Amino acid sequence: MEQSRIAHSIGIALDRFIKNNQEQFQYASGELSQLLRDIALASKVVNREVNKAGLIDIMGAMGSQNSGGDSQQKLDVLANIRFTRALSKGGEVCALISEETESYVDLNNDGKYVIAIDPLDGSSNIDVNVSIGTIFSIYRRKSPEGTPIQQQDILQKGTEQVAAGYILYGSSTMLVYTTGHGVNGFTYEPSLGEYFLSHPDLKMPDDGKIFSVNEGQALSFAPSVTSYLTYCKQNGYTARYIGSLVADFHRNMLKGGIYIYPATAKDKNGKLRLMYECNALAFIAEQAGGLATDGKNRIMDIVPTTLHQRVPFYVGSKKMVEKAGSS
Repeated sequence: MEQSRIAHSIGIALDRFIKNNQEQFQYASGELSQLLRDIALASKVVNREVNKAGLIDIMGAMGSQNSGGDSQQKLDVLANIRFTRALSKGGEVCALISEETESYVDLNNDGKYVIAIDPLDGSSNIDVNVSIGTIFSIYRRKSPEGTPIQQQDILQKGTEQVAAGYILYGSSTMLVYTTGHGVNGFTYEPSLGEYFLSHPDLKMPDDGKIFSVNEGQALSFAPSVTSYLTYCKQNGYTARYIGSLVADFHRNMLKGGIYIYPATAKDKNGKLRLMYECNALAFIAEQAGGLATDGKNRIMDIVPTTLHQRVPFYVGSKKMVEKAGSS
């Protein structure tokens, strides 16, 4: 009775929401719905591990690096295992592209979908109890089902996404996703073990007063970036930078703002990954009324040439991103 009362007070459950909106999927045969459920299930397992990280030996670095050259954290590896297992058991996924692996993981030649995922973005922050997240993109394979995976299945540009989302492990755990029909956010209710719709039809403010950028690298920014940051300061904008991409993006989506990770002297092509981070958040931003570019070009129009391709990233409120690009 108590569980029923809680569920009624906080809205529709994720499973029911997916089922009720299945007709929005371009190829509505049930696999994509199940795939979103598999991702949600894996996120609950990862959420459990994150919440007990300080109690058991799963914090800190592994002593190794991932394919992008970043130090791997123990939770990175654990989250990658959890999501890979969940997505392989369902049978809907033919290939998994993860930030934590050098190449794609061939799961099931009969699967219809390709997943690109950053299993635990910002995981170095777990040691200091700062919000972290998971980012994912879903693409429909281009080669015939039942045949070996082709490069055309793996290297698809952002406009080919059929769904994308992120999970924020913070003061509360949220799953936010889009299938190209707006953006909806679901908050995890741990006593019921369910996600419930808490932020229907999310809209990013058209303009804002928050800018998120690592100013510790400001001396290596291009003059156009420096000019825009000066504009922000002269107009009384607020600097907010967590250093956890999902958390920074989520705040700016709700309150209005811009996140910038530009090219620097150290990272001449930017640092963030097109396939695992930028495409997914760009899709979500656009569906919520925002914008995402590499400073000039629309992120989702960029044709990837490698799995771990990096790009400069400007994302957030539309007017702010346009202004940053014209500075």
